Amino acid sequence: MIRRHRYVIMFKPYGVLCKFTDAEGRPTLADFGLPPGVYAAGRLDQDSEGLLFLTDDGDLAHRLTNPRYRHPRAYLAQVERVPTPEALQALRDGVVIQGRRTLPAQVELLREEPDLPPRPVPIRYRKNVPTAWLRLVLYEGRNRQVRRMTAAVGYPTLRLVRVGIGPLRLGDLQPGQWRDLTPAERRALRAIVELT
Repeated sequence: MIRRHRYVIMFKPYGVLCKFTDAEGRPTLADFGLPPGVYAAGRLDQDSEGLLFLTDDGDLAHRLTNPRYRHPRAYLAQVERVPTPEALQALRDGVVIQGRRTLPAQVELLREEPDLPPRPVPIRYRKNVPTAWLRLVLYEGRNRQVRRMTAAVGYPTLRLVRVGIGPLRLGDLQPGQWRDLTPAERRALRAIVELT
């Protein structure tokens, strides 16, 4: 009998750890009724939200997290103050974080606030300090990379939501919801990591 793998995307809520157990009793992925045997391919910090891909297919998970494949990861980041054109260009060109320059990225200052579900813990609000939203597409997945990048150019990230991994999109999933990938999404995902 051929074993069929599971491929799932989830909207990881704010405050949830990307693992299934926690000795301190903090919220984990175990709280959302996910299929048994799947695990997160890649991570989101506890204070980040958005698209999480889970699978029991070890080959695909390994390739998806391998820096060699450089697949795009898309984020929406709310930052403190409005970045200057020079700061945006620095993010595009790459900034030095933890002693290494980041790869070139796509960075866009959004004209309007994106349509996202409210966060259960609102961001800190300061009457005299405006905020702005950026859309960033990165081609590497270093630890807390978006937060470190925006801080490096002087605009700390207040809220971070991953909205895409390769061909996968968050779509209309709400925090805590998950679904299996469609056959077309599975084929597209396998193609970007050269698994046919």
